[in-house]
Amino acid sequence: MSLNSFWFVIIAVLWIGYFILEGFDFGVGILLKVVGKNQAERRVILTTLGPVWDGNEVWLLVAGGATFAAFPEWYATLFGGFYLPLFLILVSLIVRGVAFEYRSKYGKAQWRNRWDTAITISSFIPALLWGVAFANIVRGVPLKADSHGALQYAGGFFNLLNPYALVGGLTTLALFITHGAYFLALKTEGNIRIRANSIATQAGLVTAVLALIFLGWTLFDVSSKGIVIGGSIIVVVAWLAALGANLRGFEGWAFLLSSIATAAVVITLFGTLYPHVMPNLGGGAGLDIFNASSTHYTLKVMTVVAVVMTPLVLIYQGWTYWVFRKRISSHDIAHPESGVLDTIHA
Repeated sequence: MSLNSFWFVIIAVLWIGYFILEGFDFGVGILLKVVGKNQAERRVILTTLGPVWDGNEVWLLVAGGATFAAFPEWYATLFGGFYLPLFLILVSLIVRGVAFEYRSKYGKAQWRNRWDTAITISSFIPALLWGVAFANIVRGVPLKADSHGALQYAGGFFNLLNPYALVGGLTTLALFITHGAYFLALKTEGNIRIRANSIATQAGLVTAVLALIFLGWTLFDVSSKGIVIGGSIIVVVAWLAALGANLRGFEGWAFLLSSIATAAVVITLFGTLYPHVMPNLGGGAGLDIFNASSTHYTLKVMTVVAVVMTPLVLIYQGWTYWVFRKRISSHDIAHPESGVLDTIHA
């Protein structure tokens, strides 16, 4: 395998990690005011995310940094052409982080309610727009060469809001909501767990329909039909198994199977792209892992750093999830109306 292909795979793996981990993170944020009926329950929901949400976002930073270093032409075209949706995602992530920290700084219910609304909205926007962005990458976008010969996005913002991309956005939105509901059912007890189980079943059925439409559309829109068919089979089997596990109260298995389905979706999308990184919708030359990549020496240095550092990061993050693995309930919140976050120990 060439270093170009190796780093294409690494970037795909980083997006898999991001969609699985930040995916349930977004889902929990969207469900905050749906599942949490009072301040004590919302505190429980946010406490499930407390030790992990900022670590989950690191996957996005690393994926973006790896793309910039390994495939700078891809990075430049992607962030230049998708500027507005990526800007909206960035603003949402900033607001979301501020909301997590600031909702507990003041004791008034109105103050906390406003920040809870901010968490919901700032979780909803990225969950939708990531699907729109990736659907456009797979479908291809209009590209043209600038005065220096570099390929640039030739469309506008509304070109990105085509029917295929919107279906992709709705699919990731429903997927993350279901994934987040599985996580809440796994991490909580009492009424929160019951509501999360119920929402997971309902949202899971909606996700199944949207995923079939999106993957079916992808099948007819790309040339790598074998990859789409194989990936779709894995997605369908894992997703139906997750729904069945959730109905039987096996939330751990439901979350694991949902993670497998999410990973299969990302693998399918990247598999249909390879060796391209941004196809040209106009039919001309697009960007691939060769004409968009850095020098061989740069990729070689990056590989050495990745081989050394990646296992350490994975071990640390895995340890964090293990330490905070136990379920929590409203009884673990000492002063639910105080607005001051409590530390829940494993």
